[in-house]
Amino acid sequence: MIRLAIAYLRDRPLTTALNVLLLAISVAMLVLLLQFGSQASERFERDARGVDLVVGAKGSPLQLILSSIFHIDQPTGNIPLSSLDLLKRDPAVARAIPLALGDNFNGYRIVGTDAGFSELYQAEIAHGRTFNAPMEAVLGASVAADTGAGLGQKFIGNHGFGDEEDGAQGHDHAPFETVGILAPTGTVIDRLILTPVESVWDVHGIAHDHDHEGGEAHEGHDHGSDEGRSGHSHNHGDHEHGAAVAAQTATNLPARASSAVLQASGGLEPELTALLVTYRNAAGAIRIPAMVNRQTEMQAAVPATETARLLELLGASLEGIRIFAWLLAVTGGLAIFVALLNMVRNREGDLALLRVMGASRVQVFATVIVEGIITAALGAVLGWISAHLLIMVARENFPTLADLGLAPWQPVSAELGLIVVVLAIGAVAALIPALRVYQIDPARTLARA
Repeated sequence: MIRLAIAYLRDRPLTTALNVLLLAISVAMLVLLLQFGSQASERFERDARGVDLVVGAKGSPLQLILSSIFHIDQPTGNIPLSSLDLLKRDPAVARAIPLALGDNFNGYRIVGTDAGFSELYQAEIAHGRTFNAPMEAVLGASVAADTGAGLGQKFIGNHGFGDEEDGAQGHDHAPFETVGILAPTGTVIDRLILTPVESVWDVHGIAHDHDHEGGEAHEGHDHGSDEGRSGHSHNHGDHEHGAAVAAQTATNLPARASSAVLQASGGLEPELTALLVTYRNAAGAIRIPAMVNRQTEMQAAVPATETARLLELLGASLEGIRIFAWLLAVTGGLAIFVALLNMVRNREGDLALLRVMGASRVQVFATVIVEGIITAALGAVLGWISAHLLIMVARENFPTLADLGLAPWQPVSAELGLIVVVLAIGAVAALIPALRVYQIDPARTLARA
């Protein structure tokens, strides 16, 4: 019966192709929605785990969360270095991790931070060691795999957050040295380059003599600024010259590439981009956000709240697409129904002859049902493959999707349920034509013929 059903489908190729195409488009849309919804939600949850609060410059709370936790947006600005001590001294704060952003290497963000950042994501060193001094860098697993960078290799950071920033220039005077590579974690840290906060200050010519966790107290250009490394004949240990370098760097920055250490005025005070805060107790969730928002020039954003808001906004848009996709699937089912009904009408004589030749009512009935299921199966498989290919292509052409960690061939359990539903649509669409075949009287039909 299966071979006969396939033969009937081949006999009307255009109609079969149209029905398969309608179902394939609907399945592809639904698979894309399932993949994006599932992977994005899972990724947001993993990346934000352990972070109760993000403190940064005034602006959009969602933008602050996206830039500081998920690293897929521009920072809202800079905050004073003193804010780190302010929160660390609070008894309700268990951990406050500094972030200094502003540069990239081959499109991967360079993050100035401390050892607590790796601990937050439970990232372990796969090769080498962690950073111990400014201008040392530890690469995330994806960064190392994509760039091919190895231990001891030096690289130059560029302004901004993309490898194709307009007017982007490299910090040739301050190369980083790779001292470690992290093991894969499946979180955002895989796509980041970690270095001490002092590295970011040094790169931008910011003099600093503050004691800071994760780095020793030193002047901003005492490290890695000699003539041999920088290629300049000037004395970089001179703070006045450091100011000139910082001012020039600020001038060269793209307008949308917010540096973590440079103010619009070209100031030289060390600054941070944001702080990732973990509470020691529940009381912190009530008191600290209110304190930051009301008593400082900074803002406090709760990752769980902003992520839920983002998913809610996306959900409203995706729901409309989902409804359209299901309508398209139902339309495909109706197309199968019409095609099979016409087939039964046009081939009543052939089907009656099958009965005379020994085929039972059930066998002829099953032939029509199988034809509907095969059509639906072809549409489901084609749609599933197309959706995953689209994700793969989109990852290559849209950096934000790659930053989200969207995997092109990661299966989602709901996809199996979707395919079963589509097969059911094909079977139901074939049911009425099959019942018509079941009721055929061979003798009467052949007599009319």
